[in-house]
Amino acid sequence: MVGGSPMQAVLMAPGVKDRKVLAFKRDAPKDKDGAVAGLMRSISAPAGTARSAFFVFDLARVVDLYSGWRRALAGVRPFYAVKCNPEPALLGALAALGAGFDCASRREIEAVLALGVKPGSVVYANPCKPEAHIEYAASVGVNLTTYDTEEEVAKVKRCHPGCDLILRIKGPDNADAKVDLGTKYGAQEDEVVPLLRAARRAGLKVAGVSFHVGFGASCTDVYRGAIEAARAAFDAAAALGMPPMRVLDIGGGFMAGATFDEAAAVINDALAQHFGELPCVEVIGEPGRYFAETAFTLAARVIGKRTRGEAREYWIDDGLYGSLSCMIVAGYVPRPRPLAGPCPGERTYASTVFGPTCDSRDKVVSEYQLPEMSVGDWLVFDGIGAYAASSGSNFNGFSTSDIKTYLAYSS
Repeated sequence: MVGGSPMQAVLMAPGVKDRKVLAFKRDAPKDKDGAVAGLMRSISAPAGTARSAFFVFDLARVVDLYSGWRRALAGVRPFYAVKCNPEPALLGALAALGAGFDCASRREIEAVLALGVKPGSVVYANPCKPEAHIEYAASVGVNLTTYDTEEEVAKVKRCHPGCDLILRIKGPDNADAKVDLGTKYGAQEDEVVPLLRAARRAGLKVAGVSFHVGFGASCTDVYRGAIEAARAAFDAAAALGMPPMRVLDIGGGFMAGATFDEAAAVINDALAQHFGELPCVEVIGEPGRYFAETAFTLAARVIGKRTRGEAREYWIDDGLYGSLSCMIVAGYVPRPRPLAGPCPGERTYASTVFGPTCDSRDKVVSEYQLPEMSVGDWLVFDGIGAYAASSGSNFNGFSTSDIKTYLAYSS
């Protein structure tokens, strides 16, 4: 980390230092409806710069979250999952704070290397990769990748024979998870030894083990079983006479808040129990939404309105094919609120909010209580940093990439 403080390091980071950073008070009394609202009102005011949907990204929130991670999981280096939100300022901020990066494609690797990140701080964490992408990783010195099939071993051998492997295992069944990645990736228990042998036959080094318990599980004890399974894979490699492994990747799915603290306690206890006598093992994680989700706020402009009796229908300039695709991809639950702020005793109406495309399925909320809105008003969506900017499309000519992000710093 460079600079006299974490925040100074972030402000000087690539992706941040050449852009304007706005300031606002996190607990300003006038912003009873949300500290960032006052800043968003100034951006969207007639004299402001915004005429269409925009994000505000609070850099200080990321600094706080990174500090919280290091307190709770002091022995686990975060490798941010770029797929969650590839905003360059977020990548630069995390790099300045000391994070590594979990990349799943050539473009994601390019994005972090362009910010000065060293290849050794990148894990190519995609168990099934296109050959051309593997060849690119070889050309730039990204030498650590995941696998969970013998076919992937052969592919890496052909395209990047100097690459070390991380064996992705399937953790315990986690029916509680909103997104269970174990249905697509991860070696089952009886596949571990054959996959270790396949790597050895190919002359490739297996540097470690990874797993991912999925997203949204309320039962944090699943980490205990996953870490125990990872240790069994370490022991299996040792029994085969393979070189000692050096990396344990505990995956992602973390959310900021009480659930994270509970998960961290379980993880620390399980690491002490199963890896306490292996101090040379580097433990890393792949947090995505933990850093991105609560640091971003979206404002979308009302561009149309219909009144039908007591019901109200509104169209906004972002929707399910844009940033709000995170409703589908990441289970985001929209709770829009007027940027103008609440008025005591104000009447509300059962309202439907549509996105801007011509698809009738482009619907954000239905029968949702909102005060009377007018064309030109704004709706605010909080905590929308995860899989919003990264999962949208250009459908109907409305491009997610056109949505501007304003950098801010709360204090």
